Amino acid sequence: MKEFGGPAVFIDRSDINTDEIIPARYLTEISKQALKAHLLEDLHLEAGGFDPHSEAMRQARVLVTRSNFGCGSSREHAVWALEVNDINVVIGESFARIFRQNMFNCGIMAIELEPADIERLFSLQGEVVITVDPEKEEVTATGSAGNREPVTCGFTLNPFDMKLVKAGGWLAYADQNY
Repeated sequence: MKEFGGPAVFIDRSDINTDEIIPARYLTEISKQALKAHLLEDLHLEAGGFDPHSEAMRQARVLVTRSNFGCGSSREHAVWALEVNDINVVIGESFARIFRQNMFNCGIMAIELEPADIERLFSLQGEVVITVDPEKEEVTATGSAGNREPVTCGFTLNPFDMKLVKAGGWLAYADQNY
């Protein structure tokens, strides 16, 4: 089973839709790799400062956001854009149903946490690294600044989603089981 976690990028907004994750103008691309450079390029935040082409985004393996991530059109391209950018975990209060399932189908964890736990993660300072233990159903986040203690949060995955994650996604699961 692959490891989950790594450097995190925080996106402080709810209702990030699939058009913001991967703009519709790129849906004609014929390879997942062609989507890589366009992840979140149309995302605009009120507070500003988000740069989808930053070094932090290139290094990120985890996204932390608010609620209803992946709403809008139900397209796999949005998840594929995460996948080819090596994002292996998205943490939020909630996800659009089809988007969430597409993440597990691609072997990416969609972790839902309570709003208070999301606030605790957002309170970390500096560069944040998040580790995920699927067996313990636990997320641990550590900030690089401010002498803060690590933040640990529990989550729950249904047994089938856990099987998809352990296998590396739906296709790998099907190859192993059918």
